[in-house]
Formats: sequence, structure tokens, C-alpha cells
Amino acid sequence: MAAKGAPGMANKGPAYGMSRQVQDKIESKYDQELEQILVEWISRQCGSGVGRPESGKTGFQTWLKDGRVLSELINSLFAGDKPVKKIQTPTMAFKQMEQISQFLSAAEKYGVTKTDMFQTVDLWEGKDLAAVQRTLSALGSLAVTKDEGTYQGDPSWFFKKAQENKRDFSDDQIKAGKNVIGLQMGSNKGASQEGMSYGRPRQIL
Repeated sequence: MAAKGAPGMANKGPAYGMSRQVQDKIESKYDQELEQILVEWISRQCGSGVGRPESGKTGFQTWLKDGRVLSELINSLFAGDKPVKKIQTPTMAFKQMEQISQFLSAAEKYGVTKTDMFQTVDLWEGKDLAAVQRTLSALGSLAVTKDEGTYQGDPSWFFKKAQENKRDFSDDQIKAGKNVIGLQMGSNKGASQEGMSYGRPRQIL
């Protein structure tokens, strides 16, 4: 019996270990602090009518899953014509997914890039809620950057993060640019002066 039990335990061990590793990897992409910021922003942006979710991934997904809150959010960012004409609280799966798709189309129209866009199944089936966070963060950053008077919330929630990234990149680019200019100046001098005198004897030899 001991011999039979041992392989059983050995088989369970790695399977549990692997599934836990995969789950940990997925969980690590989802940002709890960002969830709080997004919930706070959406609540301020849309008003008390959208309510608030229970804390955590499941609550966040359930809150956004039927597409109503997302539609309210994107409409609130357009000063003129609202992109989602009819906002519903659908109970049927295909209607919920349709409303999420309407949000995604409107978000793209607003300026969110395709690379920052989640897929409907990422939210509806809970496949990748980190991607949903990424889309909403990109939307928040755009709203702050556009400064059209429609953004409701603390600008530092999104703006600071974008500014820090830009500052880092520009510093690197400035340094890289100086190096390239320095090299070009050096090679130009070499080509116009020393390059000519050293180049000819080499060719003859």
C-alpha cells in the first residue's frame, strides 16, 4: 500500500505545483493597487449610479462584465455626441459581449491604441483582467493628456506615471543622441582629413 500511495502523491505534487505556478503568474500581472485607482476614477467619472465592486479580481470583473459601466465611462469622456447610443443592463451573454465591443470601438475612436486594447473574452470570461486594467489605464492617461474638461478625478492617478516614463525615455534618448552626434563628428573629421591621407596608401598596397 505504501508503494501505491507514493506514486499517487508524486503525481499530485507536480500537477499542483505547476498549476499554482501558472496561477501565480496570472495573478502577478493583476495589480490590486491599480484596481483601487480605477474603481475610484470610474466612480467619480460616472457618478454614484454605477456603484462600486467588491474588492478583488472577481468583484472587478463582475462590475464591468455586462459592459454598462464601461459604456457609461466612455460616454462621459466625450463632450459632444456620445459614442454608445443605448446603454443597457443586459442579462443575456451575447448582449453583454456586444456592449463590451461597443466600448472597445469607442475607446479606439477616443485614441486608445490596439496594443493597449483588451479582447472581449479577457473581461467576459475573466481570461486576462490585467489587460482590462491596461486598457482602462491607457484611457485614463488619454483623458488627462487631452484635458478637454471631461476628466473627473485626480490627474496624478494617470498623468504622473506617464510623465515619469516619458522623462526616463527622453533622458536616455538625449544621452544616446549625444553619443551618436559625437561619433558622427569624429568619423566626419576622420573622413575629411586623416581618412583621405591614410586611405590612399592602403589602396595602393
